[in-house]
Amino acid sequence: MNKQQPQSVHGTEQHRQYGAFQNEIYRKGMFEQQLPIVTTNPNNLEDQAKSILKPTAFNYVAGGAGERATMDANRLAFRQWKMVPRMLRPTTHRDLCVTLFGEKYDSPVLMAPVGVQQIFHEDKETGLSEVCSEIGVPYILSTASSSSIEEVAKSNGNGPRWFQLYWPQSDDITISLLKRAQASGYKVLVVTLDTWALAWRPADLDGGYVPFAKGIGNATGFTDPVFRQKFREKFNTTPEERVLQASNEWVGNIFSGAAHSWEQIALLKKNWEGPIVLKGIQHPEDAKLAVEAGVDGIICSNHGGRQLDGAVGSLEMLPEIVDAVGDKLTVLFDSGIRTGVDIIKALSLGAKAVLIGRPAIYGLAIGGKQGAKQVLQGILADLDQSMGLAGIANIADCNRSMIRRVQYGGDTKSSN
Repeated sequence: MNKQQPQSVHGTEQHRQYGAFQNEIYRKGMFEQQLPIVTTNPNNLEDQAKSILKPTAFNYVAGGAGERATMDANRLAFRQWKMVPRMLRPTTHRDLCVTLFGEKYDSPVLMAPVGVQQIFHEDKETGLSEVCSEIGVPYILSTASSSSIEEVAKSNGNGPRWFQLYWPQSDDITISLLKRAQASGYKVLVVTLDTWALAWRPADLDGGYVPFAKGIGNATGFTDPVFRQKFREKFNTTPEERVLQASNEWVGNIFSGAAHSWEQIALLKKNWEGPIVLKGIQHPEDAKLAVEAGVDGIICSNHGGRQLDGAVGSLEMLPEIVDAVGDKLTVLFDSGIRTGVDIIKALSLGAKAVLIGRPAIYGLAIGGKQGAKQVLQGILADLDQSMGLAGIANIADCNRSMIRRVQYGGDTKSSN
């Protein structure tokens, strides 16, 4: 792992008071008659997005695998942990900064990689990456993007950005994507392991909808010089001139139905200068194999319940994974985060940072990039305020003494 001294990756004040966003909302409401464009209630956010989005777009983001049992498990896992607040502690000023892979970030919140953002709002990836930069949230670009690697880098400006790889079967295309991302300032490579084929997703199947089939979400491939050259050699034309055929070629390469192997991580290590993080780890034995493979981090994740139905909630496995490998690499968390208190729980169980997915996309759908920004600001404000109320002054103080596992009968999920 990177042992260099931490360096700030965003030009913001060291001690942001994210909770001040709450006061701003009240001030605008009381004195300017201006209400939030996106609900601040996590239980209502999905319904608000549903009222705006086309059914196909809503089902794509809100849907999960099978009967959505894994999605339910993610939320139920959070409900089994309760905060145990401490009083009379010096928590008036909180420090949310974290250090990941030798670099300092403003908070432990990262924007999860979500594909095909143009189907949610015309602001798409470029707009969301822009506002992530404004609030200091690292933007993780999905391979399944409707904006190119270079376009998102430009919109993100000086903001921290990572690149998520849906691992192509063609090594030359893989290497090309890695080179492009590095040249565009993406600092961390996030390799998604659980989506080498698309799961059985009834919400999409009932609508007969997969955007990639018609070229939507294929910008990463269509702008790649190696993919374009291979396509020209095979079809004597460009992806733009034969979109359906190009889409079939691209999707067949990244969602091929064939998994990679642990041995093949060597290719990524050889062609990426910087931290490599494996996303989709749920089993402690796989976490140990990640250590053996020499990667820098893992993300405990079940893809938000979008891949394997009936799987265990990610939070359920987090402490076991942290106990197994937490001193050997950086453990991050994804799947089911909806509130600031959810973040505290994940951090208290050993995660060093968390990824936010659906909530920000719902905000994007409702209010474009400013809607997504408001959602992220709200989650950060909730985190900041809740830390103070729980007697937690900094991220290091989020530990297992602050939570207790309690199972109440009828304690169901609080939000989707």
